[in-house]
Amino acid sequence: MGLGCGAVEGVDVTSFWRDRPTFVTGGTGLVGGWLTQRLVENGASVVCLVRDWVPRSTLLAGDLASKVTIVRGDVRDQAALERILGEYEIDTVLHLAAQTIVPIANRNPVSTFESNIAGTWSLLEACRRSPAVKQVVYASSDKAYGECETLPYDETTPLRGAHPYDVSKSCGDLIAQSYATSYGLPVAITRCGNFFGGGDLNWNRIVPGTIRSALRGERPVIRSDGTLIRDYFYVEDGAAAYMLLAERLAGDPALRGAAFNFSNEMQLTVRDIVEKILGLMGKETDFDVRNEATNEIPHQYLSAKRARAQLGWHPLFSLETGLERTIDWYREFVGSEND
Repeated sequence: MGLGCGAVEGVDVTSFWRDRPTFVTGGTGLVGGWLTQRLVENGASVVCLVRDWVPRSTLLAGDLASKVTIVRGDVRDQAALERILGEYEIDTVLHLAAQTIVPIANRNPVSTFESNIAGTWSLLEACRRSPAVKQVVYASSDKAYGECETLPYDETTPLRGAHPYDVSKSCGDLIAQSYATSYGLPVAITRCGNFFGGGDLNWNRIVPGTIRSALRGERPVIRSDGTLIRDYFYVEDGAAAYMLLAERLAGDPALRGAAFNFSNEMQLTVRDIVEKILGLMGKETDFDVRNEATNEIPHQYLSAKRARAQLGWHPLFSLETGLERTIDWYREFVGSEND
């Protein structure tokens, strides 16, 4: 089963996902699409909650949608969530639905708080009231830590988000921990860095924006000053990590309420990642630095020591391999736009 294989007490992980009723929120998002695909490949019976119909998303653009059950709804609708969990006899929940774009959070904080905070407590409460649910994985973020002088961040770093998106992830993370501590809900938490990979249609993000600009013969735009340091994490590694955590949670009740960082443990500036992309594409290193970004944390990267030690996790892809696979995906996608 790839990353998920290995001995877990009480769990046969070679068949763990086979016919398992699994609920995915955020399936039309970047990570959600790849996660859904991986679940289907492993035989899971997947139900996806979809609010906005995104025809070009990984979930909906090809034949993947025909292999899952799609339920239209809003993650804030607790009654609807309880109905879905009950009627489809959901065993495992993977909660990824969120407003994930920092500039949008800065402009529209209330909608971000509603999706990321109210959506999280609504889902967790629905899970608490649904006895069939055996494990829940909540997708938090490295942004939940806020800004901290001690690097790298490990799981003992306090959650101190200051700006709207960061605060929304801090709150959701703490709410998940609260449900584990107060009610024994079998929920565990992932904290990852900046995801990248094929299928990301948010062109203001640095990786897809840079690749599309290069393919079109345009100068890539850097909206910050280019010195922000981030932890870039390939989407297929993220999908595999979420599944691994659900598997381990099923076999170890002590993981309830636990949080895990997943990271390549590399520090890269925005300029670094743009230069790497352009180099892999054989393009001239030339970009437009606009220095317009606000409410951004200057320096973040994660330690994945706990995930390696307690979960037996390791990344499947190097940064370069992940970027190459991403570039290949966009070559085909942007080429199809021009057909």
